[in-house]
Amino acid sequence: MSRDQRIPWRALLGQALADALNGLPYNVSTEEELALRSQRLDVLIIEQRPAPQDIQRVRSPEQRPDGLEELVAHNLLSFKASGAVFDAWALEELNSHYVTYRKLASIRALRPLPAADQDPGTPVVEPRRAYPLLPAADFRSYAIATHFPRKLIKQLPAGSCQRSQTPGIYRLQAGMREVRLVVINQLRRLPHNAPWGLFSSDERHRRAALEQYCPRSEIGVHLHNLLAHYRFGEGNMAHTTEDMKREAREWLVKHYLDQLDPEDRLKGLDPEDRLKGLDPEERLKGLDPEERLKGLDPEERLKGLDPEERLKGLDPAFIEAWLAKQRKDH
Repeated sequence: MSRDQRIPWRALLGQALADALNGLPYNVSTEEELALRSQRLDVLIIEQRPAPQDIQRVRSPEQRPDGLEELVAHNLLSFKASGAVFDAWALEELNSHYVTYRKLASIRALRPLPAADQDPGTPVVEPRRAYPLLPAADFRSYAIATHFPRKLIKQLPAGSCQRSQTPGIYRLQAGMREVRLVVINQLRRLPHNAPWGLFSSDERHRRAALEQYCPRSEIGVHLHNLLAHYRFGEGNMAHTTEDMKREAREWLVKHYLDQLDPEDRLKGLDPEDRLKGLDPEERLKGLDPEERLKGLDPEERLKGLDPEERLKGLDPAFIEAWLAKQRKDH
């Protein structure tokens, strides 16, 4: 087995794109199930409605990696890493994924619950009667290759591949469908293209991308660490978003928590969370006596004190007057 075959390139590309599109109304998943008999789509990017608090975080298309400026509702990506060939068969497979996935998405759209609220474990059953397909314009296919696929271009009819104005981005005519071709090695080596450049087959390109890469989420921090310090092919790789988040948190705690000032560690925590695990004495350390007693009524302040302790500091004349009053009342 070759080194490249051991590396989960698709999972890594999914992480890179999830981080690159962080803050945008899209959800990125990898190895998306497309049929009753297992078929896996490399990467799927689905548009999500942004929460009201996230609307201001949405970045302009110019800040996205080249080729992803015009994402639609459903975006299907097929990726060939270094050493793999993107040929006509790979293109046909991508088109077949589009057909299958368009059916799945259309069936899911018939369900009463929004897609985000549907249980992913619920099986998809194709209706016996005809059902409406979602518009073809809601789907876009992407062929992602590290180097220009010369074999594919020779297999296609003349004129099927057209350059765009952006280096490394091409338009392929594949039957009735147009496919966006992204050639990673040809892309501009700019910061917004760093998520692509991390997967270049050119070492200098990869190193430049690693230096330019600016994580936008905990997934991105974890990905950057893996690509910079981890030998691919060894150890366990995260394959779900939850796995990625968990490993990112563990990595951050391990490498950065000890370097943070106490104040920085506690930033953003509720008062109750800050005090969790502390015994009463530790909670009160450093507080002035007056601060400790704030909010307590007189009875609570005196609880547990001996009579002598309660009377300490009182004027003897006051004590005598109080006792005289008590005798008189009784």
